[in-house]
Order: sequence, then C-alpha cells, then structure tokens
Amino acid sequence: MGSVQQRIIAVALVAIVVFLYLLQPILMPFLAGMLLAYMGDPFADWLEDKGLSRRFSVVVVFLSLTLFFVLFLLFLIPLLGKQLALIQEFIPVAVHWLRATAIPLLEQYTGVEAGVFELDAIQKAITGHLRQASSIAGVILKEVGQSGMALISAAVNIGLIPVVTFYLLLDWDHLKLKVLRLFPRRYQAKTEALAMECDEVLGAFIKGQLLVMLCLSVIYATGLWLVGLKLALLVGLIAGLASIVPYLGAIIGIGAGLLAGWFQFGDWVPLVWIALVFGVGQLLESFALTPLLVGDKIGLHPVTVIFAIMAGGQLAGFVGVLIALPVAAVVMVLLRHLHDYYKDNDEPESMQADDGDEAQPAE
Repeated sequence: MGSVQQRIIAVALVAIVVFLYLLQPILMPFLAGMLLAYMGDPFADWLEDKGLSRRFSVVVVFLSLTLFFVLFLLFLIPLLGKQLALIQEFIPVAVHWLRATAIPLLEQYTGVEAGVFELDAIQKAITGHLRQASSIAGVILKEVGQSGMALISAAVNIGLIPVVTFYLLLDWDHLKLKVLRLFPRRYQAKTEALAMECDEVLGAFIKGQLLVMLCLSVIYATGLWLVGLKLALLVGLIAGLASIVPYLGAIIGIGAGLLAGWFQFGDWVPLVWIALVFGVGQLLESFALTPLLVGDKIGLHPVTVIFAIMAGGQLAGFVGVLIALPVAAVVMVLLRHLHDYYKDNDEPESMQADDGDEAQPAE
C-alpha cells in the first residue's frame, strides 16, 4: 500500500511541475503576489495580535506596501533616466580614449587592426538604445506600435499583482492549513516541521537577503555620490542587486565605478576613493549586514546560487529567475533531511549479521 501511495505522490509531483512549466507565461503576477503576501503576512499577524481584525490588518499592510512601491518608483525612475542620459555624455569620451590610446596599444602588441572594432557603429547603436531607454514614454509608444496586445497583456499582468496579493494576504493562514491537510495524518507532523524549516530558510533569503541588497545599494550609491561620481546611483544600484551572489556585487561595482570614474575625473586619486567605498561596503556586508539580517540559515554555496539563477532563467525565463533561489533553498532543506533519513536507515551489514547471531538461541 505504501509503494502505491509513493507512486501516486511521485506522479502528482511530476504532473504539477509539467503543469507549471506549461503555464509559465501567466505565472508572473501570481508568483509576485505570493512573494508580497509572504513578506506582508508577519506584519498582518502582528496587527492581529494587537487586536485588529484580519481584514483590517490586511488593508493596512496592503496600503503600506502600495504606498512604498509608488513612492519608490516615483523617486527611482526619474533619477535612473538622468543617469542613463549621463551615460550618453560619457560615450564620446570613451570612444575617443579607445581610438586614441587603447587601440594603438593593442595594435602595437597584438597586430589587430583598428577597423575590426567598428567604433562608430558601436557608438551609434549604444547611443540609440540609451536614448530610447531614458525616455519611458518613447518605450511605451514603441511597444504600442509594435505589439498592442503584448502591452495589454503586460498591463493586465501588472494589474493582477495587487489583486492576487490582497486575497492571498487575507486567506494566508487558512491556505497554509488547507495545504497541510492535503497530506495523510501520519505525515502531517513531519510535513509541518519541514515547512517550518523551509519558512526559516525562505524568510532568511527573501527578507534578509533583500534587505542586505537594499542596504548595500544605499551604501554604494551614497559613498560614490560623496566621491563625486555622476553615475553614483546607477553603479550603486547595479552593485547592490548583483550582491545576491556573494562578492559579485563588489566586483561589478568596482569595475563599473572605476571605469566611470576614469572617464569623468581622468585622475587616479578619485579611483582610490571609489575602490575604498566598495571595500567599506564589503566589510559592512561581511561583519554586520549578513550576520545580522541573514545569518547562516540559507546554506547555499555561491556557485549553487549562480547555477540556480542561470538554470531558472534558462528553464522559465524571468519567472525562473524570480523563483530560482527560493526553490533552491527549499530543495537544499529537503535534500538535507533526505540525507539524514538515508544515514539513519543505513546500518552496516556486519551489525545486522551480529544482531542475527545474537537472536539465535544457544545450543
């Protein structure tokens, strides 16, 4: 009977995976809503403990999340547009430096001809893309002209996110209980324990790691702004987001910061300050931010993080990238318990033979 149940569970899991893979184009609003509901549920529970009803607590949390994202976008989008416009000013300077300094040195030591690089074509292409990207209205008008249905579909998906978030927040505790009751009673205690451990891992990643990335973005952007770098916000934001992989954010940030600083200042002293900003950021991340906000609950090796993100993007595009690390963290928890179960039930044959000898009565 047990083997039949195991086969049914295995078939059901495979069917669910296939079903989700086929429906990945429409999963984005539901996954985003689940993420926001998961992050907002502890605050709703806290308000309930203070005496508010569940519905009123959800309304307060929902309005707070909405206000935060609206203010964040209203603050960030104009600044990023200005940063992209500044990049257009640096492109001619960079192309001139490549043509006057870098390429002659490359020709001298490697024999590569300058015409191979086609700098004028590259400059024109990059400038055109940046000019388009810095104009949000231009991007929207272009999308409307090229594919009106695609734009409508994207608008519907974005509009569904707050709806899904609200209803999931409202019934989050009931949904958890219903999912637990799907399992046979003899497995419910073990399933609940696994779910609690997965919740700790996911909480450490989603809440802790996102806070670390946000703090690093602020630290990098503020430090580069104090140095005087014009692209401080863009470089700091990219470095903070890339910090989802340990040390990758600092590597990308130092490279982009030194490059932008060289073309802006033309002197090595500001470059030292730029490198110092990322050094301080790494020290704060290693000794303060990560131990305080994340701890050691995730347990994912940096190589595992890189592989999970790339595999998720390859299998399911943006949706795959969105869920790659949470899924990897849960899989690591399950594999750890499976390994413990395997070790507990793997007795050496010699011990089993000894037990058998002891069980035989003496003649």
